[in-house]
Parts: sequence; C-alpha cells; structure tokens
Amino acid sequence: MSASPTFVLVHGAWHGAWCWRRVLPLLRAAGAEAHAVTLTGVGERAHLLAPAVDLHTHIQDVIGLIDAEELRDVVLVGHSYAGMVITGVADRLEAQRPGTLSRLVYLDASVPDPGTAWSTPHSPETRQARTEAAAACGGLSFPPPDASVFGLDGADRDWVNRRQTPQPFALYHQPLHFDAARVARLPRTFIDCTSPALPTIAPARVKVRQEPGWQVLEMTTGHDPMVSAPAELARLLLQVASA
Repeated sequence: MSASPTFVLVHGAWHGAWCWRRVLPLLRAAGAEAHAVTLTGVGERAHLLAPAVDLHTHIQDVIGLIDAEELRDVVLVGHSYAGMVITGVADRLEAQRPGTLSRLVYLDASVPDPGTAWSTPHSPETRQARTEAAAACGGLSFPPPDASVFGLDGADRDWVNRRQTPQPFALYHQPLHFDAARVARLPRTFIDCTSPALPTIAPARVKVRQEPGWQVLEMTTGHDPMVSAPAELARLLLQVASA
C-alpha cells in the first residue's frame, strides 16, 4: 500500500454518497484520495429507480467509478447492504484486472456466501415485512426505517431521515454468485459497530470471527458510524489502509 491510499466508499441501503460527508474531508486531509459513489435508484439518483435496478446494476456503478477515475490499489469500503456490492465488485475485478483493489472493508456489512442473497441471513419476520412493503408499491422498492434503529438521535437522526430514500427491491432476494477463493485473496477487514448492534448484521459478525483470514475491528457506536463517529471511522480506515 502506498503512503497515500485510495478509498472508494459505498453506502448501504436507503443512503447515498451524502452519508460520507463527514468522513471524506478527514480522509483527504490525511493525504488520501477518497471517492464516494451513489448507487442507482437512491440518494440523488432516486429518480432512476426502476424495476430493472438490481445488484448487478450497483456492482457496475462501483466499477464504473473506479474505471472513470482510473483508480488502482483501491481500498473498497462497503457499508451494510453494500457488503454484497463490494463482494461482487471484487470477484469481477480480481478475475479481470488484479491489482485494481488492495483491500476490502466491510463496515458493519453483509458478508455473503456464494449463491446467497442480501435477504438470506435475515429473520423470516424481516424478510416478510420488507417483501410486503415492496408489494404495496408494486414490487418496486421498500421504505427506509427510522434512523433511530441505527443508533442515531437528535439532529443526526433528523439529518439521515430527511435524506433516506426507498431501496430498490429487485436486489433484496437476488443471489450473488461469485468465486469465494478469488475474493478471499484480498485482505479483508470487518468493522463491527457494537453500540447499539443492528440485529440484521448479527450473522456477519459471527461469520467473520469463525472464518480464517479476517481482520475484525470494533467501534462502540451504532450502525451509521460515518454519521455518529466520523473521526474514529476515518482513523480506522487510514489504519487498515496502511497495514
């Protein structure tokens, strides 16, 4: 890893590049190159929400940014749902252009097995609630939760609630097929946000502590550390990039 790392930050469900607003200047002030992508159908790209928007769309969104900026040795960070996305990105780029990525960082994120979907480790109640919510709008999307479930309150909760947008539904039950050994060739870090711990991330927390090859770090904050603890998150990202 060079002295000046390059980060690509990928937000989770219902969010957009806006959620990294407090982290990007801290990374850049430390000399890093840092980019944040907004996935199709959410954030400022919510007007592009359509039935065809799926996991492969989001994988291509990230690869498109990496290609457009001609990035190499990228520390690819995926928050929450985007653990699915960065896994798919890594599988494709390691097969086609090894060296594009230097590390994967799963920020309180989904950690899929080949052939599983984002919904796979969720409880039956969560899967049913999200499927029913999507059915109410013709299967297009499902609405965000109140940001309090991410451990946010006050002005931070209000800020996130104002900006969240419905999540495309086509990707929820969509399986991701990838070569696990190929993805595992990259160094992988999991950042566990423990206070409060979001229940849907619990299977990933267990998985990364049981599988070999993972670096596991903890933050005593909620599921949106880029909002609740941006300075600590930036410090951790710079730390893992320099390892």
